[in-house]
Amino acid sequence: QVQLVESGGGLVQPGGSLRLSCAASGFTFSAYTMYWYRQAVGKERELVASIRSTGGGTNYADSVKGRFTISRDNAKRMVDLQMNSLRPEDTAVYYCYGRAIWGQGTQVTVSS
Repeated sequence: QVQLVESGGGLVQPGGSLRLSCAASGFTFSAYTMYWYRQAVGKERELVASIRSTGGGTNYADSVKGRFTISRDNAKRMVDLQMNSLRPEDTAVYYCYGRAIWGQGTQVTVSS
């Protein structure tokens, strides 16, 4: 079955950290650029970060540069998003995307 499954979301205080993971199955994971998107309530879905198939090229939204890090392990078929120095405006549902497939999303809430 072709799918992406996210995990690792939750509630965290401002300034805290979370690590999101996305497990891929059913396709040649190592051949595809992978992405993390997010969607806050009342807003459009936005691209947060991307990583090329070999892991050598990454890109970030300006709003998360220096705070978030995307990484992948092709052997484990996983792509992660390490989020540090979290802010209330990072609150959103975070989605993994690749090979034209969306994961189900994981909620991240940053609040005191």
